[in-house]
Amino acid sequence: MNPVVVSVLMGLLGGLAVGLQNPLAAQMGRRMGFLESAFVIHLGGAILAGLPLLLLGGGGLGRWREVPWYALGAGGLGVVLVSAVSYMVPRVGIATAVSLIVTTQLGVGVLLDHYGLLALDGRPLAPARAAGMALLLVGCWLVLR
Repeated sequence: MNPVVVSVLMGLLGGLAVGLQNPLAAQMGRRMGFLESAFVIHLGGAILAGLPLLLLGGGGLGRWREVPWYALGAGGLGVVLVSAVSYMVPRVGIATAVSLIVTTQLGVGVLLDHYGLLALDGRPLAPARAAGMALLLVGCWLVLR
């Protein structure tokens, strides 16, 4: 299958997963606490990812030493994200929470692309991308109102 089509489908699947995870994390956060819900969510994710790895004999897990030290912190960032969602959604609503998170995420992405940080290929900030970010900021402001 065409890699672009697969990428689009994976993006849609990821967006669907995040869209559903946010209200579920918020439910857990209200009942258990936001750190507790982040722990349970990541434990569930570890189990779900671990089962196929067991069947694959560990896959590429043995290569973890080849990964830059700072990349190993990605799991901690996931905890920050899930904790933020669990805390925010019951207080400000899912649309506001998602709007703030996605706008910030894309802003960080534009900076990382522009400067080629974290071993990414540089993609300069073109006027069209800057206009897209400006529209996104306006959209976020409208959602927050």
